[in-house]
Amino acid sequence: MVGEARDPEGDAGPLDGLTVLDASRVLVGPFCTMQLGDLGAEVIKVERPGEGDQTRTWRPPAFGEGDGAQSAYYASVNRNKRSVELNLASDAGRAVFRDLARGADVLVENFRVGKMAEWGLDYPDLAEENPGLIYCGISGYGEWGPDRDKPAYDIMMQARGGFMSITGTEGGAPVRIGVALADVGAGMYATQAILAALLERELGDGTGQKIDVSLLDGQAAWTSYMAANYFASGEPPGRMGSKHPNIAPYQAFETRDGYVVVACASDAFWPRLCEALDRPDLLADERFETNEKRVRNRDALDPELDAAFAGLATEEALDRLGEHGVPASRVRDMAEVFDDPQLAARDMVAEFDHPTAGPMRVPGSPMHFSRTPTTARRHPPSLGEHTEAVLREYGYGDGDLAELKNRGAIPDR
Repeated sequence: MVGEARDPEGDAGPLDGLTVLDASRVLVGPFCTMQLGDLGAEVIKVERPGEGDQTRTWRPPAFGEGDGAQSAYYASVNRNKRSVELNLASDAGRAVFRDLARGADVLVENFRVGKMAEWGLDYPDLAEENPGLIYCGISGYGEWGPDRDKPAYDIMMQARGGFMSITGTEGGAPVRIGVALADVGAGMYATQAILAALLERELGDGTGQKIDVSLLDGQAAWTSYMAANYFASGEPPGRMGSKHPNIAPYQAFETRDGYVVVACASDAFWPRLCEALDRPDLLADERFETNEKRVRNRDALDPELDAAFAGLATEEALDRLGEHGVPASRVRDMAEVFDDPQLAARDMVAEFDHPTAGPMRVPGSPMHFSRTPTTARRHPPSLGEHTEAVLREYGYGDGDLAELKNRGAIPDR
């Protein structure tokens, strides 16, 4: 790949021509490699024979029925990949993995720290034969530090990383954010780091490197202005429901039949909000004339706004706010979100006709390019769907495949 002139045509994405060896499972790694696949990379997903990625069993719900059904969770992060069943607990399986890694540009894994080294498949082992390899290891706490060997799951990371201390209603119980934010966040950092390492490799001498990404580090980084608020004030922020610690009003208000979110992100919106609510008294109140004053006097402001919205139906409130140019939205469920003409115009639903599970729909890629588009080329694969096809591409013949089956490296089906 290094230094090659490229002239992408048709649906070739910006990473067309790169090969990614995906030895990850569940969410953080597969989310990362799906993004690379969306960008055009060839992604080979290595899975444990007979079981595969754990999320294959995380159902209901599922697309399809019976043995051919596919978990919705698994489908959400595994498009644009080919599945190879390979037993890494066997010598023969590890030898095949080294063959695959020899031809890869990128390798992603999220085994427990040290497991790949035990197998002789860590970066130093593989870089001997493939010095251009970009190797990304993702773990709960990273490869060094006192907690490197501890187990890590998303809800633990949301708690330990501080997010559950600021999520939920004031005075209420801590709440887990509804999506596995720690996994998704670390998966995005992993993708970003891989792309940076690929660029450095292209600009440099072609040598790859190892990347270490942890869920806890990602959560700490994502605390962003909440952490900065703490560093500046010395006071850890607490739970505020939908409110913003630095902006007011910037929150959800209950109406007669639902909720409306209002975002007065600048002082220019405050007069418009007061006009929309027919509350000139609030506009004239010097306690609320600037954002800083509204934040400091939130305890006096919130009851007034709560009462104003409580007397309105959701649609009436939205109409008034829209007429006065106040940023606002209803709180939508998933059905409403993916029925949005704006998202339809942006191709934000990927659709597949899976060979066993039938029609399926998952969120599309949010990355849009003018010349090298992202694509949904391949359905989320069935377990081992491409084992023999991929190995044949790497030079394994009928006899080799038979021997691998005899040695327990690949399943005999």
